[in-house]
Amino acid sequence: MQTALSFNIASNGLVLAAALIFLLAGLVKGVVGLGLPTVAVGLLGLFMTPLQAAALLIVPSLVTNVWQLLAGGRFVWLLRRLWLMLAGIIVGTLLGARILPGDGAHAYANVALGAALALYAVLGLAAVRFVVAPQRERWLALLIGVVTGIITAATAVFVIPAVPFLQALQLDKEELIQALGLSFTVSTIAMAAALAQGGMLQSGVALWSLLALLPALAGMFIGQWLRARISALVFRRCFFFGLLLLGLHLVSGMWR
Repeated sequence: MQTALSFNIASNGLVLAAALIFLLAGLVKGVVGLGLPTVAVGLLGLFMTPLQAAALLIVPSLVTNVWQLLAGGRFVWLLRRLWLMLAGIIVGTLLGARILPGDGAHAYANVALGAALALYAVLGLAAVRFVVAPQRERWLALLIGVVTGIITAATAVFVIPAVPFLQALQLDKEELIQALGLSFTVSTIAMAAALAQGGMLQSGVALWSLLALLPALAGMFIGQWLRARISALVFRRCFFFGLLLLGLHLVSGMWR
């Protein structure tokens, strides 16, 4: 993560594409409670590097995840239970930002992103569910956090392996949604710190990230409206199948 961002969205004609991508990503998050960074970075990765996409993601991801985090009433309880995982996410992200290569590594980052998306999609389509025994939760939480942080530094996607781990804790629906918001908020802050550490959050990029918040929020409102009117199971299957296709497309770039 040592390559400075030097791109002009307007000059590249990407304003409309980026707006539609964040609208779609917000819609997905509104319906299923997660997926904004996964969809946004995955689709933006077709037009730019993962690091550039990550910089655009900061404000929309932070605002929507804080919104999700504050929507429940178990914040303090979840913070006490998950603090080791959250600490691991911060350490892993900052460590990954220092040790992972920057220049010339964009192709590898895209492949890693595609692999993460495909793995997450397969787990979702297979409805794989894990259970973490209470006596193993504490030490496993730290490991899961560090690995999630390193993957975040490499791909700007912070769902693997944090989301399967949180699902394995057998939280109820509202606790899980709030736990996802807490994990994603910490991951976003850590990613922002890593990008700033590498001199990548320039004022121009920050402005575009702020503007990306508008379509993301609009999509989230639409998604919440749709959630009450369609089968969440059908939507999740379509979502994971789409992620699988996108992930395989990005992985195939290794051979192109």
